[in-house]
Amino acid sequence: MIGVLNLANAAFRASLISSSHNISTYIHPLYFRATEVLLGEPLKKKKRLDPAVVRAREERKRKKLQKRIRQLEKHANHMKPIFEIDTLPELLQNEKRTRHLSVPLSEKEIERRKSLEKEWCKYKHSQWTKDLHVINSIIKSQEIALKELKAVSKQLYKKAVEFDDLYMPYSVTGPVYTPSIKNYDNPDGEYIETTVKYIGE
Repeated sequence: MIGVLNLANAAFRASLISSSHNISTYIHPLYFRATEVLLGEPLKKKKRLDPAVVRAREERKRKKLQKRIRQLEKHANHMKPIFEIDTLPELLQNEKRTRHLSVPLSEKEIERRKSLEKEWCKYKHSQWTKDLHVINSIIKSQEIALKELKAVSKQLYKKAVEFDDLYMPYSVTGPVYTPSIKNYDNPDGEYIETTVKYIGE
């Protein structure tokens, strides 16, 4: 009995050494071993489909893709809606929002306003042409000066053309849409993010 147990222990030790390589070296019938789960199964036979059915499926897929492409092209120029700016159509159609003058304008006043608007347009156009003329003359004089400088000294020309870093930290404070309220106590409130997220952002 002891001899049989020794033989079983020896077979067990040998199988432990060889099990790392998944090679069995034991021959004793008392040794039990569980093999690895290989999850193997016989290959399924491929079903032979009718070529007409395959062609019909491909045609349906192609049509779906073409329809999707047409839809995307149709909405290509549409911009993303900004719900904070857009006004509701119900409010636009509401007659209470329309502003009516208490006294209608006379024909004389309408003509005066039209002539005033025309004069203003003429003034702004002449101002724009003058500014454009001044800018063009400055650019031309600058080009002539740079050519003369390049003829005199190339080092000075390079210094004149190189970028000035002093102009980079540029900050401007201009007029705002609404004037500031004096002694205004800004209340601390909760910030709720309501921005709509779109696919592809």
